[in-house]
Amino acid sequence: MPGMPTKDIEKTEQGTAAENPVPAALTATLITAQHLRPPAYLPLAFVPVLLFSSYLNVNGYKTDSAGITSAWSGAYLLLARRRKQGFSNKFGVRGVVRGGTMGLCLANLVGGGLAYAFGGKAPEV
Repeated sequence: MPGMPTKDIEKTEQGTAAENPVPAALTATLITAQHLRPPAYLPLAFVPVLLFSSYLNVNGYKTDSAGITSAWSGAYLLLARRRKQGFSNKFGVRGVVRGGTMGLCLANLVGGGLAYAFGGKAPEV
């Protein structure tokens, strides 16, 4: 119709993990699964920040979201590396979840850091 404003539909690229809100939400889910019983309050403090980062990513702040996800994933990785785990505990369900969480944090750290460092800001209109 003439006179009606048109909406531009933004096409999203299915590319790097830093452009997708799933890794931050998945990391938050795995952290919650690890530390909910018994409650460990310091690791659980990372969950709302990672969920907020996922929210930012969905709303179009991809570079900022990548930076937040990268920084908080790196901080959790440092916190998780301090906990010692016996050899026999590494191959149980809890050990696999812990290893998956730490691997995902490392991927978020590298991918999000690169996206934040080389991602450009959109010009303000």
